[in-house]
Amino acid sequence: MASYPLRTRINSNLPANILLYDLCIYRMNPDRNKYVLVDVKLQSVTNNYDTQSHVVENVYESLSTIYIMEIILYRKTMLHAHCVTQVPFTKMYTLEEFASGKAYSPVKLQNPCYYVSEGTLKPESEGVQIISVKITRPERAFISKKYPINTLQDPFEKNKVEKDIQNRFMALSYPKQAGASLCGPAAFFYCLQLDRPDVYAQAARELWRYGKTKIGKLDISPGEGCRHPSGDFYGDISGLDWMTLAGLRDSENAIFSFDALDSPVAGITMWQTLTEWFEKSGYEKVFSNVGVTQAGIQGIRDLNKYVQQGYRVVTLINDGLLEGSDNNTTLPTHWVVWDGVVTQDSNGYISLKLFSWGQSINWVKAKTDLQYFTNRFYGGVVFKPLL
Repeated sequence: MASYPLRTRINSNLPANILLYDLCIYRMNPDRNKYVLVDVKLQSVTNNYDTQSHVVENVYESLSTIYIMEIILYRKTMLHAHCVTQVPFTKMYTLEEFASGKAYSPVKLQNPCYYVSEGTLKPESEGVQIISVKITRPERAFISKKYPINTLQDPFEKNKVEKDIQNRFMALSYPKQAGASLCGPAAFFYCLQLDRPDVYAQAARELWRYGKTKIGKLDISPGEGCRHPSGDFYGDISGLDWMTLAGLRDSENAIFSFDALDSPVAGITMWQTLTEWFEKSGYEKVFSNVGVTQAGIQGIRDLNKYVQQGYRVVTLINDGLLEGSDNNTTLPTHWVVWDGVVTQDSNGYISLKLFSWGQSINWVKAKTDLQYFTNRFYGGVVFKPLL
């Protein structure tokens, strides 16, 4: 249990003493219940454009816990405080960043901002005056080459992406990589969506706005090719899933760029990389038996125990185990998330509810016996659910 002074920073070209703000800092649980650390109204901005230090007591969470902040800005006049932001500015930081004064971005427009044009207007009696105002805004971060801005099938159109984000936030749909080789990122974002739907939604919105985001210590900053991909999208992968799944995978690629829907080599995820994604975002690894050799019956038993205790179990398999796959090899090819234990019926056939390709169902092919399963099972990594 501890107490922390929490603050962030505002950017403006107005005197700090005429600015006010509302600030809410909160997190959500898997049931979307909000836990609020700070909720203040009409507070004064300090001379260096920081917010006040809002001290919170009796905090039990780890410093790596991610919180969302919402800020509304006001401008003071002689009689009133006028709201100058149409919608709250939102960004996410860890508790440590809020407490250490690092909850702000070095990029000006990625902070709550309020700027006014400078200059003095002349009275009309002094002659006609023409004022020229130039308004600019950055190019949208993600643009499809085949379906660019203002085309009907634009996969990154704002309303389309926001609708998909809302569906994910309410658990009406899940990450779906379809034909793109992005099963590792899909497994990561599925777990994140289950544990912290608020963080999932905020990360997606930041990717759309800025072309990058940060989940704890996990930087997702896809390159130019990934942000301007080629391919059809429709019937394959949504704009939201491209931003999140391909964006995460491309951020890790030093050699290959994930810039098209058919980039299989660039999409392969090793278990070291997948584990790093989880740990950087705040997950704690508690067990691993993943490797280049089959994990066997004992490996199944080990992971079954963790599933029963509510841990997140992400396993590496050969996708030939799953319905719809015609893979005849036994090589490790696919990441899945267990949503139940492996069971065996009276005929010796295996069942397992797991997440893959946008659904959590019993994906295991009918009449799969234990030997067929273990020949295509390469163990997994176990994490505590993210708080």
